[in-house]
Amino acid sequence: MVLGICQHSKRFLRALTKEKLLEAKHSGPRLCIDLSMSHHMSKKELSRLAGQIRRLYGSNKKADRPFWICLTGFTTDSPIYEECLRMNDGFSSYLLDITEEDCFSLFPLETLVYLTPDSEHALEDVDLNKVYILGGLVDESIQKKVTFQKAREYCVKTARLPIQEYMVRNHNGKNYHSEILAINQVFDILSTYLETHNWPEALKKGVSSGKGYILRNSVE
Repeated sequence: MVLGICQHSKRFLRALTKEKLLEAKHSGPRLCIDLSMSHHMSKKELSRLAGQIRRLYGSNKKADRPFWICLTGFTTDSPIYEECLRMNDGFSSYLLDITEEDCFSLFPLETLVYLTPDSEHALEDVDLNKVYILGGLVDESIQKKVTFQKAREYCVKTARLPIQEYMVRNHNGKNYHSEILAINQVFDILSTYLETHNWPEALKKGVSSGKGYILRNSVE
């Protein structure tokens, strides 16, 4: 009897998750992961990116208010697609959009905001009418300003997470400070902000101590 209830609960939760995700597809928030640059990456980097996509999707499914996710520039004969299938159980049944098209041709350009650490503009809010883009790159393959230049090429707005506004550099032995985050870390920040409308709380969720930043009030 307990098993029957448990199975019923799981089915209900799956149906509820699906309903929330489909609602996000129509009314926002929406998030694109731009995978058009994955051909620059090594096998190791592709594996890391596939793992980040898995973690991002897992976090999104658990969120009270999930994003609708679209993987763009994503061809089924590409190494990143093969890596996603290999590393992510059930990837082919993920509730998201997969398209070979570029994010810039899928949506009106005025609705797009490319999130890049090189932007001059700090993200102030998450707008349900906007489509946020994350560049599918991993730390090891970062080419300075590559996502920023791509956004400028298409005259698309850019924004960076407000790390400089709410956090300060923390002295560490390696003197290492980086605002470049994995896509799942950026997603955790956006998702937490959407739930709390509190940037310090959201940044604490996604910016690990290893990045060399701590919240301002932590040092006061």
